[in-house]
Amino acid sequence: MYKEYFGLKEAPFSISPDPHYFFVSAGHREALAHLMYGVNSDGGFVLLTGEVGTGKTTVCRCLIEQMPENCEVAFILNPKLSSVELLAAICDEFGISYPKGGETIKDLVSRLNDFLLTVHESERRAILIIEEAQNLTVEVLEQIRLLTNLETSQRKLLQIIMIGQPELRDLLAKPELRQLSQRITARYHLGPLTEAEIPVYLNHRLSVAGLVRGELFPQSTIKVLGRITGGVPRLINTISDRALLGAYIQGKGRVDKDTLLTAAREVSGEKSRETSRTHRSYLTTIFIALLINALIAAGLIYYIRGSNVKNYAHTLAASFDGTERGILDKEHPGAQTRNHASGGSSRDMAYQALFATWQTAYDPKDGRPVCKQAETRSLACLEGKGDLEMIRRMNKPVVLRLIDGSGRDYYATLTSLQEQNATYTIEGKTKSANVNELIQRWSGDYTALWRLPAEYKGLLRPGGRGPFVVWLQSKLALLKDARAQQDQKFLYDAAMVGEVKAFQATAGLSPDGIIGPTTIGQLLMRVGGEGPALYTGKARK
Repeated sequence: MYKEYFGLKEAPFSISPDPHYFFVSAGHREALAHLMYGVNSDGGFVLLTGEVGTGKTTVCRCLIEQMPENCEVAFILNPKLSSVELLAAICDEFGISYPKGGETIKDLVSRLNDFLLTVHESERRAILIIEEAQNLTVEVLEQIRLLTNLETSQRKLLQIIMIGQPELRDLLAKPELRQLSQRITARYHLGPLTEAEIPVYLNHRLSVAGLVRGELFPQSTIKVLGRITGGVPRLINTISDRALLGAYIQGKGRVDKDTLLTAAREVSGEKSRETSRTHRSYLTTIFIALLINALIAAGLIYYIRGSNVKNYAHTLAASFDGTERGILDKEHPGAQTRNHASGGSSRDMAYQALFATWQTAYDPKDGRPVCKQAETRSLACLEGKGDLEMIRRMNKPVVLRLIDGSGRDYYATLTSLQEQNATYTIEGKTKSANVNELIQRWSGDYTALWRLPAEYKGLLRPGGRGPFVVWLQSKLALLKDARAQQDQKFLYDAAMVGEVKAFQATAGLSPDGIIGPTTIGQLLMRVGGEGPALYTGKARK
């Protein structure tokens, strides 16, 4: 309806996963690189998770478009099936015939194995992609794991890519699925667009739709859109589409903030502004009345028990503001007034605790970033975003950026992590908490350290030589769950460079083949390294 009005050839904000509109954000680029790595690896599982509407399906569609010609692909969209039904669906996708009506797991697996052997003999690859994998039952997931047992002496016959919502990660963390989780060779969690990416995303879609003139979304409107949607592409599309329609109906040349807010309310089904304002005023009146009564009650308590009425009223008001202040806030209330003003003290103390686990010191007055200080102490440093499962696999102490009930930052150093309990250092004090309570406060940002190998003397570039190449060869072998070759390499040749580039792509690094502390840190995160650990035993893969 509004296309001709704004000079567009087609609707720019359709929620269908059209690869032509695929916007390659940093997160989507990494997600696609992980999937491509899985396609080109020698079997196992690749995992892509993300919140609803972040673009997982679009990434999957782009993967299929870029799939090498030597690949046979089976795509399962609705996995709410039994084990037999799922195996039958896989056979249907691959075009494998079987007698209908009396299917058994044994017969279907046998026919699938014959097909995979034929594919392998013709030097082709078989790829199974399962969307909405969070809907799989534990029983079906175990059956899928057993499919990776179909193999030759050289490699697995089937590569499986599972795509799902964050609940899939929780499902795979169950003890009964630990064997499957250990076979995941690459995993990535797709987050929302950043504030800086949202205007680029809007302009990209409008450009693909044929916009050649004007600015349909001013910067002030885009900022509001970012706050409303949290950067989730599907919400951005839905609200932007409705906002363009609203601007067209009003005869406006672009979307202003009022039009956007109206569109957001219509999309979410909220009440009108006047009704909402009246409702808020009513609740405010109730809140004030309750607070006054609470203060009177607090005065009585103060009179009777000699307690501090000011602190009581503050605590009571906090309980009314809708914020659930968890145990981490209650344990260090001083952090909310002292450290959050600058954010520096809490962070510096956390870095000091992290460096101490490696028997070295962090100097807050040094002036250099934490990772630069780490390098001078022969440590590899990693800063990034992750999830609990990744921290478990990493199995190294980490600094976590936490967020309190008021939305302000503070930092803790995680030093021990068991199944249900976590031990951490905060403001120089050691605390313990339930893992879930810690994760509820975690922003996802972390900083971790590893010991650089003694053989490392500086950046290793293609064609380089030396003992460090032998070390690299052994770690690449561990990455593939294989033994290092007997003939040790001292030359960083083209074959090893190719392996490193593929690994860098999956780790979200620039695939340039140059190895420095960051690549070393990512590599050790996958295969393990010496030094302090969060828990005893082998790190998860």
